[in-house]
Amino acid sequence: MKKLVLLAAGLLAAAAAFAQAPEQKKVTIAVGGKNLFYYLPLSVAERKGYFKEEGLEVEIPDFAGGAKALQALVGGSADMVSGAYEHTINMVAKKQPIKAVVLQAKYSSIVLLLPKDKAAKYKNGKDLKGLKVGVTAPGSSTNMFVNNLLAKDGLKPTDISVVGVGTGAGAFAAMEKGEIDAMSNLDPVISQLEATGKYVAVADSRTEKGMKDIYGGDYHASVIYITDEYIKKNPRTVQAVVNAMVRADKWIAKATPQEIVDLMPAEYKAGNPSLYKDALLKNMIGYSEDGTLSLKAAENVYKVLVQFEPSVKAAGKLDLNQTFDNSFVKKAQAKYK
Repeated sequence: MKKLVLLAAGLLAAAAAFAQAPEQKKVTIAVGGKNLFYYLPLSVAERKGYFKEEGLEVEIPDFAGGAKALQALVGGSADMVSGAYEHTINMVAKKQPIKAVVLQAKYSSIVLLLPKDKAAKYKNGKDLKGLKVGVTAPGSSTNMFVNNLLAKDGLKPTDISVVGVGTGAGAFAAMEKGEIDAMSNLDPVISQLEATGKYVAVADSRTEKGMKDIYGGDYHASVIYITDEYIKKNPRTVQAVVNAMVRADKWIAKATPQEIVDLMPAEYKAGNPSLYKDALLKNMIGYSEDGTLSLKAAENVYKVLVQFEPSVKAAGKLDLNQTFDNSFVKKAQAKYK
């Protein structure tokens, strides 16, 4: 009798564990510039082993920009994306719904950089007319950042030439060689260029003032977004990913900058850990403390996009609640207090 009771208890425990286990053990999360501080929580979750502890084997293919990562999701080669929230609104407007399920950064931390001589004359978006502007990839959040600056001053996206330069050494080289006139990009590449003394930030969303001036306040920057279909089919898998990301957000909120620098791989630091740390310090204010998304931030993103994105303009009023889901974050917060 005792053996039967123990066997039954064991079977119940196994059944409970199976019920909580992710439907998909192997998950692919596409990202457009894994080394960027914009996606730091993703690297933290990976390097701290949080994905493994949630029962996942996560592969993170790295693309030249967020638009390319989105293409991987749409094309079926990625299960989810670590990317810009803006894409969720664009896709809902196109009747191809995707949802943000956890927030990584509340500041976009994108910077528009100009050579010193051009920066001295820069007053507003009108001064960009006719310039070649480097972005991570056409259609990415760095491209939308410039489009927003143009729209504020009555210009169209077609008033500049957009050049995809990626997020690393290629972006640095494009600016240094004079292949582009300006750059919209993120750290660490922006800080690497600033350190040369030849370039100046003329629009900087790494600061609270910059975020208010450029976006009007609360914002959703980098998130994990997933198709509605995948969420319905794999809710436990999504929960496991969100658990890991919320843990990463919470770890960053408590960690010292040096602890973060030490955790990151050598290739992120481009042979200069002290410059990497300086760049990190400029971005620390922008991270989400717990992964929560908000309707107010979603509305501010919508106000930006409706100025220049054809699909968002054509869609009319959108229900922004379709673009994010906080239910997984709430469960993760209850589990990891």
